[in-house]
Amino acid sequence: MEYRRLNGSGLFVPALTVGTGTFGGSHGFEGWGHTGVKEATHMVDMCLDAGLNMFDTADMYSRGLAEEILGKAIAGKRNRLLIATKGTFPMGESSNQKGASRFHLMEACEASLRRLGTDHIDLYYIHGFDANTPVEETLRVLDDLVTSGKIRYIGCSNFSGWQLMKSLSVSERCRWSKYVAHQVYYSLLNRDFEWELMPLGIDQHVGSIIWSPLAAGRLGGRYRRNNPIPQNGRVARGGAPVRDNVISYNRLYDIVDVLEDLALETGKSVAQIALNWLLQRPTVCSLVIGASSEEQLRQNFGAVDWKLSVEQINRLDVASKTDKPYPYWHQDQRPELSSQVF
Repeated sequence: MEYRRLNGSGLFVPALTVGTGTFGGSHGFEGWGHTGVKEATHMVDMCLDAGLNMFDTADMYSRGLAEEILGKAIAGKRNRLLIATKGTFPMGESSNQKGASRFHLMEACEASLRRLGTDHIDLYYIHGFDANTPVEETLRVLDDLVTSGKIRYIGCSNFSGWQLMKSLSVSERCRWSKYVAHQVYYSLLNRDFEWELMPLGIDQHVGSIIWSPLAAGRLGGRYRRNNPIPQNGRVARGGAPVRDNVISYNRLYDIVDVLEDLALETGKSVAQIALNWLLQRPTVCSLVIGASSEEQLRQNFGAVDWKLSVEQINRLDVASKTDKPYPYWHQDQRPELSSQVF
């Protein structure tokens, strides 16, 4: 398994991370999967045997059940792996059971530690930007949790460019721990991440951890023009974090056409090629992969330790290209002012 340094830190993470959104399957996650302790334990062992040692979860996945299952699955193996989890999203009806306030984050972190059965979290994310809490309050409590040893590194998820940049500026000014990772959605099907967040990550040394790298399974190789997504499938059941209304299916099928051509050329699967393309993009440190079966997980392992050629990457770039919004299309008219970093 390839390991990469998490930009802006000294921590090395595997190119693939196992996501646990399928663990549990309750409290709004029924459509994601129903992985129990026995299956999760087998999955953890498979991953460790393959050299993949990072597992990503969140307190709100099945209202804490995913963390509980992961905690039981890693019992006796904690020193062999890295755990990433998240807080911020609602965990109850009270106003103080959500958000990025000092009150909620301290409660959320302690609860995650209990459910995971560990004394520390390697990477703790703010799951989404909380506009109701001062940025200074959020970053101060995160720094306190790092200083206390309960968290090793901090990251954020689903931030806009200005939200991340403001947070980094506050951390630098106050000499507090800063976000070294940004967990984001990015795939061949949706490349919005490249317009602002990727250049920011390059400039500020923030590593990107990619969620849903196969666009909620749409780039997995099963769906094409003559085999569309079923109306009663996982997407229809609410088991997809990427909404249908941000997807152009004609564009999806154009991309899959190129992926299938490259699969024939390389002997790799469509999914492996889609993942490998992402692993060659700037700032990308790790892809969060989910799996509903042992075979699916094993297939994902095949996305690393090889590279698409420059010509093959260019073909995928062309097939997946989208028009940029303002001001990016306007800035492209002055290439002499661009750093051309990617």
